[in-house]
Amino acid sequence: MTDIHIANAPVSWGSLEFEGLEGESIAYGQMLDELRDTGYVGTELGDWGYMPTEAAALKEELERRHLAMAGAFVPVALKNPDAHAQGEAHALRVARLLAAVMDNEGASPAPLIVLADDNGTDPIRTQNAGRVTPEMGLSQEEWKTFTRGAEGIARAVRRETGLRTAFHHHCAGYVETPEEIAHFLGMTDPSLLGLVFDTGHYFYGTGSNDASGVEGGLERFGNRIWHMHFKDCQPQIAEEARSLGWDYFTALRHGVFCELGKGSVPFDAVAQWLHRHNYQGWIVVEQDVLPGMGSPKASAQRNRDYLKTLLQYPQNGS
Repeated sequence: MTDIHIANAPVSWGSLEFEGLEGESIAYGQMLDELRDTGYVGTELGDWGYMPTEAAALKEELERRHLAMAGAFVPVALKNPDAHAQGEAHALRVARLLAAVMDNEGASPAPLIVLADDNGTDPIRTQNAGRVTPEMGLSQEEWKTFTRGAEGIARAVRRETGLRTAFHHHCAGYVETPEEIAHFLGMTDPSLLGLVFDTGHYFYGTGSNDASGVEGGLERFGNRIWHMHFKDCQPQIAEEARSLGWDYFTALRHGVFCELGKGSVPFDAVAQWLHRHNYQGWIVVEQDVLPGMGSPKASAQRNRDYLKTLLQYPQNGS
């Protein structure tokens, strides 16, 4: 696993893509300094406009901190065909920026577009995150619209920038459960769309606190995994969220996604899987810290220290 690179993301400093979660935000310069100081060698972009959107300015911010760009989260309401054109335009705008600031010397993996549903916008899916049932899912016609939109965006990004696109399964979106992930992958071109495997979202999205589900997901979907998000899930809070009927945002506020090693995601098994499959790419730590919640730098340091013991080797570039 000597070609794994460890990144973090603005979401760990409270910059989330969801409206209505306003709070005291941490400026991107401080975030990047703290990310670097806690031992990471890359970052995802975060919300458009959080970091500089002019390529020369962003590249300068990254290079003077010796950081690489790992990717960018792009949510699109793929169920709605009227949203596809706007989603593609935004994805291309982001992809052009990523391509302009990427490391062209090959010292780190190329960034990619992390495509996702417009999570947290459908009331039923948001209310039932972590306990979704099949009748809450898409119809076959809606699946066709959803996957056609995802493929169209990925194709445009590849054609214009050469960058790859991987889809992020996510709680409170239409691709949350293992069966929904399987359905999405089964309807999309494996040469065009990969999968972002998020350990915490996968654990919570199974609707169970059985840690073996994450291992099963890696085995089931491993040939499509192009990007990894490391997130842990606190099982007692997950169970309380399910039993009390909390919506996704209430579960977030109660800390359902905890620091690495403090939940039930079997990271030892995940690391072993990565080793067996010679994974070469980014691991991005995501804490889902709400604005003003916790101490992001201290949390980032604890997560990085945990990964050093877990992966048992110094990462490239550190």
